Amino acid sequence: MINEVIKKNGITYGIVLGVVLALITATMYAIDLKLFVSGWIGGLTFVIYLVIGILLLTKTRKEIQGLFSFKDAFTTFFIATIIGLAISTTFNIVLFNVIDPEAKATLNDLLIRYMAETLQKFGTPSSAINEALTKMKENSPFSTLELLKALIFSIVGYSILGLILAAFFKSKTTTQE
Repeated sequence: MINEVIKKNGITYGIVLGVVLALITATMYAIDLKLFVSGWIGGLTFVIYLVIGILLLTKTRKEIQGLFSFKDAFTTFFIATIIGLAISTTFNIVLFNVIDPEAKATLNDLLIRYMAETLQKFGTPSSAINEALTKMKENSPFSTLELLKALIFSIVGYSILGLILAAFFKSKTTTQE
């Protein structure tokens, strides 16, 4: 049975995280689609995710007022991650596949151009560039299927972050041999 504090905080912060991620997407969509290919936006999103995770685990550890095990810390973070990413992915699916499917095509073109420029800067052979761009043209990263695949990879990636944070936030044991 999951501790009620863990469940409550995981759900609450998951909803907050999902809304923040959806607002970031909506803001980028409203301002300029070119922001979707900006590296600093991804970095900023990661920092926001990290800060929310730290706030979540700090609050939960204080509220539990006892042993905050590695499992409890990870479970808290994982619940928030699943909910936050589900909200964000659902928002992206609706935005790019229902509300404005044309934006999906525009973003795909922007991503292809960005990838071509990046690969050229690194001196990648043109045959490899052409192959990579052909693959990108076949699969739009904003299609429902690709967004769901990205959800799985995001869950795995942020779970690794959760493992690191759980190790840091778990209660310190005082047993000595």
